[in-house]
Amino acid sequence: MANPFRGQVIRLYKTLLYLGREYPQGAAYFRGRLKSAFMKNKDETDPGKIQKLVARGDFVIKELEALYFLRKYRAMKKRYYDPEK
Repeated sequence: MANPFRGQVIRLYKTLLYLGREYPQGAAYFRGRLKSAFMKNKDETDPGKIQKLVARGDFVIKELEALYFLRKYRAMKKRYYDPEK
């Protein structure tokens, strides 16, 4: 029987892998942590638990996007505003 959450999990993994390219500690560090997190839960079969894990992954995506946006904002602010004012 095919897992109905398989597509969601693969989409989540690919999105996180893509976002991890700009991670402050490096892409290799992020990729290792991402793989270990997914491998830890690879044998999960409970649909409720899988749905919670996917929701947590979506939360992590939002947090990473916020982190990157803040980093870009700080760089732009630093570039265009005088720090002595």
